[in-house]
Amino acid sequence: MKISLSMVIVIIVALYLLVSSVFFTVDQTQRAIVLQFGQPVGEVREPGLHIKIPVIQRVVSFENRLMEYDVAAAEIYSGDKKNLVVDAFVRWRIDDPLLFYQRFKSENSFSIIEEAKSRLGGIIVGELRRELGLHNMADIISQNRGSIMEIVTDFSNRKLLEDTNAGLTVIDVRIKRADLPPQNQKAVYDRMRTEREQQATKYRSEGRRNGQMIMAETDRSVRETLAEAERQSQVIRGEADSEAAAIYAQAFGQDPEFYSFKRSLESYQTVLGERNVILLDPDNMEYLRYLGRSGEYTLPEVLYTPSPAEKPAEVVLPPVGQEAGESQPAAASAPEPSQPSDH
Repeated sequence: MKISLSMVIVIIVALYLLVSSVFFTVDQTQRAIVLQFGQPVGEVREPGLHIKIPVIQRVVSFENRLMEYDVAAAEIYSGDKKNLVVDAFVRWRIDDPLLFYQRFKSENSFSIIEEAKSRLGGIIVGELRRELGLHNMADIISQNRGSIMEIVTDFSNRKLLEDTNAGLTVIDVRIKRADLPPQNQKAVYDRMRTEREQQATKYRSEGRRNGQMIMAETDRSVRETLAEAERQSQVIRGEADSEAAAIYAQAFGQDPEFYSFKRSLESYQTVLGERNVILLDPDNMEYLRYLGRSGEYTLPEVLYTPSPAEKPAEVVLPPVGQEAGESQPAAASAPEPSQPSDH
């Protein structure tokens, strides 16, 4: 039984090796070439199960899908003499596996792919240096870089076709990062800060100038408005005074004596106040005619007569309620000097 089981296992292994050496499969994401004694003799483009000659022939498979490759960061000078560290990546695809193998042939497909990436990276870096050197840094880091990358992609494909005919195509080249070298960052940032400060100072000065213009215009408008309002108020006040004077004249013109009496009372209320002293001409007492009896007024007694060098005499009015003509309390007279006696 043991001998029979061992023979079965050996037969199975032999059949497996025979089948694997005769048949091979190609995935739908791959393309393959058949090598005979190291030389390509055929290309397999269709996925599925295929046959090869054992021992004599072998198969090398390649990706049929898009592949990405991160290009090594490189220092590039822009058109405005700015030193940039550009980190880019490329999407590429193998169009012709046979040409691709002949250009980068090696013992296995992994080495072939790495050799192709190395060659592709050199071409991409060269085209980036050429194209970015024609543009300013502002264009490289702005939205315009899309058109720049299209030009780099087109020239990279031309370079591959003319130089190596490598059987691959560059689909797209993109910049992941474009930075300044560390030794230049501080100087560039300082210059950018200075430019922004100058721009901010300019904006502030323009703002202050516009603010002063607005304030001056506002002040002028306010002054004009106040002057116009004052003018209108003077006109209205003058018209009101004129109308009031006409009304007073019409009202008091109906009884001039009553108007004179009313104005005299208003004057008395103002002049004959507490602690007020008035000077009157004895020959003209018309001012006090409404304070006398029956339109007449008797000048009260003068209590003090100053010397000619002093100011005019002060007249003391009679107390409130005392009518003119009533006798004043007699002032105490000084005793006459005694006559000398005969004795």
